[in-house]
Amino acid sequence: MSQQNSPDAAPAVSSAADVTVVGAGIIGISCALALQKKGLSVRVVDKLGPGEGTSFGNAGVIAECGCVPVNLPGFAWKVPGLMLDSHGPLSIPMSYMHKAAPWGLSFIWNSRTRHFNRVADALDSILRDATQKHLQQARENNAEDWVKASPYYYLYRDEDNFKADSVAWNARESRGISYDVVQGSALHQQEPGVSDQFNYALSLHNHGFVRSPEKLVKTLADSFVAKGGQIQLADIRDIQITDGQPSALITHKETLPVKQLVIAAGVWSRKLAAKLDRDIPLQSERGYHIEVRNPGITLHSPIMFADGKLVATPMENGIRFAGLVEFGDLEAEPNEEFCHRLFYHAKRLFPQINTEDYTEWMGHRPSLPDSLPVIGCSQNYGNVFYAFGHQHMGLTLGPHTGELIAQLVTGEQPDIDLTPFSISRF
Repeated sequence: MSQQNSPDAAPAVSSAADVTVVGAGIIGISCALALQKKGLSVRVVDKLGPGEGTSFGNAGVIAECGCVPVNLPGFAWKVPGLMLDSHGPLSIPMSYMHKAAPWGLSFIWNSRTRHFNRVADALDSILRDATQKHLQQARENNAEDWVKASPYYYLYRDEDNFKADSVAWNARESRGISYDVVQGSALHQQEPGVSDQFNYALSLHNHGFVRSPEKLVKTLADSFVAKGGQIQLADIRDIQITDGQPSALITHKETLPVKQLVIAAGVWSRKLAAKLDRDIPLQSERGYHIEVRNPGITLHSPIMFADGKLVATPMENGIRFAGLVEFGDLEAEPNEEFCHRLFYHAKRLFPQINTEDYTEWMGHRPSLPDSLPVIGCSQNYGNVFYAFGHQHMGLTLGPHTGELIAQLVTGEQPDIDLTPFSISRF
């Protein structure tokens, strides 16, 4: 921890905003907008521009059904098969196994029924009305072109295939997730590009998608700046402590004074949280997408391919196929073989798709072993707040996370119980 009061590494910016938000992804920008709405001056700091990090490449689904974490009861028994499947959704390189093991064991421990239900209840509380919150945030910030309400399909080969997923669906239904069953010709009339090998789908209510996650975040950021907000591109090197609390961010080019500080930097939040509170097991789940342009087929709504654990989403310029989980170092190169897996599943789902024109991407989901984000106050400093670790739900939870952080910063009672999301649980 830096204790220097007058760092000589960089010139100082003269004045601090009421709140400084570290992170310019969907979480950080949503926090900034919610704080600004409360009448506070806000500065956002990130080494990348708005929406250019993990938010750039997510699947684009607003998934209120995400109350069911990946590590369902019995998940441990499925891990070997998932890893051995050459087309499967999970990979842990042997060279990284020793680093991933502690996180993985804790992840499996949290799949026990009691822990699973606790996590599902907490996620359900924060996910409620996520689509409406996105639509409202978009309306208030000239971003309506990018956010669309729509069904969200969970696609299965047949009813037996669906019934094998009954634990997850019982958990969703008990928490109010509703849907219609769409079968056979009705399914193919709604989404004619889908292979006739798949004849059973659930059409989930109250969901939506984003036509370009990057452009959504950039549009929101433009609105934030137009209302007087500041965005500073800077690589944070240290945090200055003065009189017992954080007083400045030391960056590669200048020192930025802070009054109140929100850490919303995704997986990169770990180093900052370690300086301020404690080292927590925040791990990168490397996710991949391919975006197929001029696909030659039409997709109206996002589809979760249940077998492959990946999502197909209509985008501004085509169809994005996103998903899979690879554990690895932040600095490790992307694994091209994972994009091949996405192509394999894309062609299974849509036999007539034209994949000649495409782009590839890899990013870092910030994941904690209990599948819950950290949202709340620092244990050590009264002027520090956390909003990171949203795993697969970052896009979905952006607006509500922003509202919760704004409530905490202004001393209001949060609209949900934030105890399950506290950093003190680690």
